[in-house]
Amino acid sequence: MDNKKLNIALIGYGGMGSWHTKTLSNIDEASLCGIWDIDPVRREAAAADGIHVYGSQQELLADESVEAVTIATPNDTHLPIALAVMGAGKHVVCEKPVALGSDELEQMINCAKKNGVLFTVHQNRRWDEDYLTVKKLYDQQIMGKIFNIESRVHGSRGIPGDWRNQKQHGGGMVLDWGVHLLDQMTMMLKGRKPKSVFAQLTNVTNEAVDDGFRALFQFDDQLTFLVEVGTSNFISMPRWYIQGENGSAIIHDWERNGEIVMVSDWEKRDAVPVVTAAGLTKTMAPRTDETVKKYPLPEVHSDIRDFYRNIRACIHEGAQPLIRQDEVMEVMKIMEAIFRSAEQNCVVYL
Repeated sequence: MDNKKLNIALIGYGGMGSWHTKTLSNIDEASLCGIWDIDPVRREAAAADGIHVYGSQQELLADESVEAVTIATPNDTHLPIALAVMGAGKHVVCEKPVALGSDELEQMINCAKKNGVLFTVHQNRRWDEDYLTVKKLYDQQIMGKIFNIESRVHGSRGIPGDWRNQKQHGGGMVLDWGVHLLDQMTMMLKGRKPKSVFAQLTNVTNEAVDDGFRALFQFDDQLTFLVEVGTSNFISMPRWYIQGENGSAIIHDWERNGEIVMVSDWEKRDAVPVVTAAGLTKTMAPRTDETVKKYPLPEVHSDIRDFYRNIRACIHEGAQPLIRQDEVMEVMKIMEAIFRSAEQNCVVYL
C-alpha cells in the first residue's frame, strides 16, 4: 500500500458502512484495507464488491498496516468496539450517535488520550448544502437580526424495521436524526449556548422508542431555535424556516428549493384587509407586492470527501480534526436534556 495514503479499515458493512467504502474509493488520500462484519451475509456482500474481508475483528486489529478504523455498527456497540480499536493503538472514526450517553462518550475520550490516538465522529450532515445555506444567511445577517430558526426533517414511513426501533440498541429519532440537527444548530450558532429547552417526544408508530420529537431552544438576545423530527408526516413542512427583522427565508427540501423575501419599503405599511367567513383582519393581511422583494438563496457548495481528507491530515500531518470531541459532547448533553424535558414535561435549563 501507498504509505502516503491513510490506510483504513471498516467494522460494519451495512448501509452506512457501504457508504463509507464508496466515499473512500473516491479519494486519493485513503486506501481501504478491508472490512469486518459479524453478519455473514454482509461479509459476502463486501467480498462480492471486491473488498477484502477479514476473518474476525481480532484479525483486523492485528493488521499492522491498518492505521485507522471506521465504526459503522448499531449504536449500542460503538463503545466496546471503539475501546478495543483504540486499545490496539489504532485511530477511530465512529458513526453517530457516537454513544448512548455522555458517560460512554467520556470513556471513549479517556481511552483515546490514554492510547494517544485520534478519536472523532462522522458528523457528515455538516456538509449538507441546505444547512450551509442557512448558516450563510445567519452569518451574513442579510435579513437583519435573525430571531427565529426552524429546522425540520419529516418522513411518513415510521422508523425503519431494524435495530433503530429497539431501545436496547440505541434506537429512536432523537439519537438517529436529532444528533444531526442538533449538531447543525450548535455549529451554526457557534459560541452561543442554549439557555433552555422544552421537548416533546412522540410514539405514534412505536412504543419502545421515540419516533419523532419537537425541541424548542431559547438562546440569549431572544433567539429561538426549533428542532423537529417526524416519521408520520404525510405532508412535510419546510426543511428550514428563518425569520429576521427585515425578511424571512424558506428552504423546502434538501435540493434547496426556496427563496428569501425582504421588505423593500418600510414606509408603506397599509394593506388590503383579508375577509374571512366571520369577519376581516388587516393585521394579518399580506404586504402589498410593491413593499417586498424576492431574492434567490445564496449559492453554497461542499465536498463530503473533505471529511476523510482531514482524517488523513490529522494522522499524518498533525492537523486539527474538523469534528472535535467537545462539540460532540455538547450535542450529547443537549440530547440528554431533551429526554429529561420530555420525561418531566418541563423546561430544562442548560
